[in-house]
Amino acid sequence: MSKDIEFPRPLPALTVDSTAFWRDGARGVLSIYRCQECSYYVHPPVEFCPRCESRKVAAEAVSGHAHVVTFTVNHKQWMPGLPVPYVLALVAIDEQEDVRLATNIVDCPPENVHIGMKVTVRFEPHDDVWVPLFAPRSENVR
Repeated sequence: MSKDIEFPRPLPALTVDSTAFWRDGARGVLSIYRCQECSYYVHPPVEFCPRCESRKVAAEAVSGHAHVVTFTVNHKQWMPGLPVPYVLALVAIDEQEDVRLATNIVDCPPENVHIGMKVTVRFEPHDDVWVPLFAPRSENVR
Protein backbone atom coordinates (compact mmCIF):
# COMPACT_ATOMS: atom_id res chain seq x y z
CA MET A 1 0.00 0.00 0.00
CA SER A 2 1.32 3.43 -0.79
CA LYS A 3 2.33 5.81 1.97
CA ASP A 4 -0.90 7.77 1.51
CA ILE A 5 -4.00 5.93 0.46
CA GLU A 6 -5.57 7.55 -2.57
CA PHE A 7 -9.03 6.07 -2.82
CA PRO A 8 -12.44 7.13 -1.53
CA ARG A 9 -12.42 5.31 1.81
CA PRO A 10 -15.87 4.67 3.32
CA LEU A 11 -16.14 6.91 6.37
CA PRO A 12 -18.03 6.34 9.62
CA ALA A 13 -21.11 8.21 10.71
CA LEU A 14 -20.04 10.14 13.79
CA THR A 15 -22.01 9.70 16.99
CA VAL A 16 -21.71 11.47 20.33
CA ASP A 17 -19.77 8.48 21.67
CA SER A 18 -17.47 7.97 18.67
CA THR A 19 -16.49 11.56 17.86
CA ALA A 20 -13.30 11.59 19.98
CA PHE A 21 -12.07 8.35 18.39
CA TRP A 22 -12.51 9.69 14.86
CA ARG A 23 -11.48 13.32 15.39
CA ASP A 24 -8.64 13.29 17.94
CA GLY A 25 -6.27 12.12 15.22
CA ALA A 26 -6.17 15.77 14.13
CA ARG A 27 -4.10 16.30 17.30
CA GLY A 28 -2.10 13.11 16.70
CA VAL A 29 -3.94 11.34 19.52
CA LEU A 30 -5.64 7.95 19.58
CA SER A 31 -8.53 8.23 22.04
CA ILE A 32 -10.27 5.23 23.59
CA TYR A 33 -13.12 5.39 26.11
CA ARG A 34 -12.09 4.49 29.67
CA CYS A 35 -14.12 3.89 32.79
CA GLN A 36 -13.34 6.51 35.39
CA GLU A 37 -14.34 4.09 38.18
CA CYS A 38 -12.44 0.86 37.37
CA SER A 39 -10.00 2.11 34.66
CA TYR A 40 -11.23 -0.45 32.09
CA TYR A 41 -10.84 0.62 28.44
CA VAL A 42 -14.02 0.29 26.39
CA HIS A 43 -14.05 -0.04 22.61
CA PRO A 44 -16.16 0.48 20.63
CA PRO A 45 -17.28 3.39 22.80
CA VAL A 46 -20.49 3.02 24.78
CA GLU A 47 -22.04 5.13 27.50
CA PHE A 48 -21.38 2.67 30.34
CA CYS A 49 -18.60 0.33 31.45
CA PRO A 50 -19.30 -3.32 30.60
CA ARG A 51 -17.12 -4.41 33.55
CA CYS A 52 -18.54 -2.37 36.47
CA GLU A 53 -21.58 -0.76 34.78
CA SER A 54 -20.48 2.76 35.75
CA ARG A 55 -21.72 5.53 33.50
CA LYS A 56 -18.54 7.49 34.18
CA VAL A 57 -16.75 6.79 30.91
CA ALA A 58 -14.74 9.29 28.91
CA ALA A 59 -12.34 9.36 26.00
CA GLU A 60 -8.67 9.25 27.02
CA ALA A 61 -5.49 9.38 24.99
CA VAL A 62 -3.59 6.10 24.74
CA SER A 63 0.00 5.57 23.57
CA GLY A 64 -0.95 4.61 20.03
CA HIS A 65 1.20 1.48 20.35
CA ALA A 66 -0.26 -1.93 19.53
CA HIS A 67 0.62 -5.33 18.10
CA VAL A 68 -0.87 -7.35 15.26
CA VAL A 69 -3.22 -10.08 16.50
CA THR A 70 -4.27 -11.35 13.08
CA PHE A 71 -4.27 -10.11 9.50
CA THR A 72 -5.10 -10.87 5.93
CA VAL A 73 -3.49 -9.69 2.71
CA ASN A 74 -6.04 -8.71 0.10
CA HIS A 75 -5.11 -8.98 -3.56
CA LYS A 76 -8.56 -8.19 -4.96
CA GLN A 77 -9.47 -4.61 -5.75
CA TRP A 78 -12.78 -4.25 -3.90
CA MET A 79 -13.24 -0.56 -4.66
CA PRO A 80 -12.12 1.62 -7.58
CA GLY A 81 -8.80 3.26 -6.80
CA LEU A 82 -8.00 0.87 -3.95
CA PRO A 83 -4.36 -0.13 -4.37
CA VAL A 84 -3.59 -3.83 -4.00
CA PRO A 85 -2.23 -5.72 -2.25
CA TYR A 86 -3.19 -4.25 1.12
CA VAL A 87 -3.24 -5.56 4.67
CA LEU A 88 -6.34 -5.67 6.86
CA ALA A 89 -5.42 -6.34 10.46
CA LEU A 90 -6.76 -6.62 13.95
CA VAL A 91 -4.42 -4.91 16.40
CA ALA A 92 -4.50 -4.96 20.22
CA ILE A 93 -3.52 -1.74 21.99
CA ASP A 94 -0.66 -1.99 24.48
CA GLU A 95 -2.74 -0.57 27.33
CA GLN A 96 -5.29 -3.42 27.28
CA GLU A 97 -5.03 -6.63 25.24
CA ASP A 98 -8.77 -7.02 24.70
CA VAL A 99 -9.14 -3.60 23.06
CA ARG A 100 -8.74 -4.41 19.39
CA LEU A 101 -9.04 -2.23 16.34
CA ALA A 102 -9.71 -3.28 12.76
CA THR A 103 -7.28 -1.31 10.62
CA ASN A 104 -4.83 -1.31 7.74
CA ILE A 105 -1.11 -1.90 8.16
CA VAL A 106 0.76 0.71 6.11
CA ASP A 107 4.35 1.67 5.30
CA CYS A 108 5.31 -2.01 5.19
CA PRO A 109 5.36 -4.59 2.40
CA PRO A 110 2.52 -7.08 3.01
CA GLU A 111 4.98 -9.99 3.09
CA ASN A 112 6.72 -8.42 6.13
CA VAL A 113 3.58 -8.22 8.29
CA HIS A 114 3.40 -10.90 10.96
CA ILE A 115 1.40 -11.80 14.06
CA GLY A 116 2.95 -10.10 17.07
CA MET A 117 4.41 -7.28 14.96
CA LYS A 118 4.68 -4.09 17.01
CA VAL A 119 2.93 -1.18 15.36
CA THR A 120 2.15 2.46 16.04
CA VAL A 121 -0.75 4.61 14.97
CA ARG A 122 -0.69 7.21 12.26
CA PHE A 123 -3.71 9.05 10.97
CA GLU A 124 -5.17 9.53 7.53
CA PRO A 125 -7.34 12.67 7.30
CA HIS A 126 -10.65 12.71 5.42
CA ASP A 127 -12.66 15.88 5.95
CA ASP A 128 -13.43 15.90 9.70
CA VAL A 129 -12.54 12.22 10.24
CA TRP A 130 -9.01 11.00 11.00
CA VAL A 131 -8.75 7.27 10.25
CA PRO A 132 -6.28 5.42 12.51
CA LEU A 133 -3.90 3.24 10.51
CA PHE A 134 -0.90 1.40 11.91
CA ALA A 135 2.70 1.24 10.74
CA PRO A 136 5.59 -0.93 12.00
CA ARG A 137 7.52 0.31 15.05
CA SER A 138 11.27 0.55 14.66
CA GLU A 139 11.94 -2.15 17.29
CA ASN A 140 10.38 -4.94 15.21
CA VAL A 141 12.72 -7.91 15.05
CA ARG A 142 11.68 -11.12 13.42
